[in-house]
Amino acid sequence: MTDEQRAFLTRINKYAEDVLGEIDPQKVQVSFQLEKLRPIMQEIADEKGISLSDVFIMYMDLQSEASCATEAKLAADLQDLNLGEGNPILFRS
Repeated sequence: MTDEQRAFLTRINKYAEDVLGEIDPQKVQVSFQLEKLRPIMQEIADEKGISLSDVFIMYMDLQSEASCATEAKLAADLQDLNLGEGNPILFRS
């Protein structure tokens, strides 16, 4: 992920924290979440001269990439913990 992509993702995620607060994304419809993110995505689209749907697609792609990287790091960290004695920590993705 480039620095520009990281800044893009960080900007939207920070906005999401502010407007979505402590909601559980698993319990709230995606359409509601997207409607709340629409203002920042539209602002970015206007700044870059691209469509709102392009911003949405970039966001979803980068969010997926970030989630995969986080999951891989967690799996690696947990693997390191299994090197000692005792019961192993199981990780399922």
